[in-house]
Amino acid sequence: MTATRTILVSGDTAAPTVAAATALHAARQGRRTLLLAADDPHRTLDAVLGTRLESAPEPYAPGLTVARIDEQAAFRRALDVVGGRLKPALDLLGADPLDPEELTALPGTARLALLRALPAADADVLVVLAPPPADLIATLALPEQLERYLARLAPEQRQAARALRPLLAGLAGVPMPADWLYEARGKAAGALAEARAAISAPGTTVRLVTAADAHPFAGLRRIRAGLALHGHRPDAVVVHGALPDGAVDSPDPWLAALAGRRLEELAELAAASDGVPVLTTGFAEATLEAVADRLYGAGPGPEPRPAEPWTVEDRLAAEGLLVWHLALPGSERADLDLVRRGDELVVGLGAHRRVLTLPSALRRCTVAGAGLHDGALTVRFAPDPALWPRS
Repeated sequence: MTATRTILVSGDTAAPTVAAATALHAARQGRRTLLLAADDPHRTLDAVLGTRLESAPEPYAPGLTVARIDEQAAFRRALDVVGGRLKPALDLLGADPLDPEELTALPGTARLALLRALPAADADVLVVLAPPPADLIATLALPEQLERYLARLAPEQRQAARALRPLLAGLAGVPMPADWLYEARGKAAGALAEARAAISAPGTTVRLVTAADAHPFAGLRRIRAGLALHGHRPDAVVVHGALPDGAVDSPDPWLAALAGRRLEELAELAAASDGVPVLTTGFAEATLEAVADRLYGAGPGPEPRPAEPWTVEDRLAAEGLLVWHLALPGSERADLDLVRRGDELVVGLGAHRRVLTLPSALRRCTVAGAGLHDGALTVRFAPDPALWPRS
């Protein structure tokens, strides 16, 4: 079974159109394609497709099925799993359980539902109308964060104490966790591992959508930096609302000047995109087929490009240092925040934050300095004499 090619389309109000055109193009290329609405509370994608999307995939065009994530249903399924386990506690407290009609999805349910949907997709190509960029970055970071919390709050080693639970309960004088808590921990760990594998798969990419008149350079830079912090890189930037190619030669001086400025902005965006393709679509493309043809032509479309690896450089002989190189294209010094905490390095870029476990050699070092240049963060480490093995 071939790996699924997953394209997460995120951006402004044109993202539903770009997502639909991308899915239609993949289906026309002969690949089984699923178009999934993951963040569309006002059913904009329904209007673009001219059909009502439901949670069960339904055929839309040859090779293309469409569906949406039902956040409410996902929340109810999650509660059904633990509802029976919680009933004794609710009875003890004298609380009445909520009826299904009373349940409303809690904040964060949509992110978890998307994470569960990614590894479950049965398609050659999965195109997702994803949340806006800031929410999408937070969603992509969630499995790693939850795995870290799970390891801290319920370490796997504690499961070894299950056979000793009665003895430990007697010694502690309080009830020990029931077996179902350990089972729940194992299921949660498995689900997080599946989600993280789907997110980090080579075929999973982000496609950003922005308006031609939005002057998006600063915003796109921060989005690229946030994605890079969590190991992701956009495969393309789609600029919609572009003027026709001939507008720069228009006899109308106002239109010609505007078209000239837009061309300069596109050239500037392409130069600052670190090799990420910049695609354009205009107002003349009235159908999804026309949008797909303008964006991708007859080819397969943008291919995944892996993020640059983070490496440790050995400069011990020359400078007595080990240098950790972290590629963070789009990052700027004003947004950067670094904190060393034990065996971890906390890296903040504006609103985005990631806790990185130091490579083993760096754990025996002290931080000697850091620098950020052209989107590359370098952190210098000096061996700690008390911890570093003597030659």
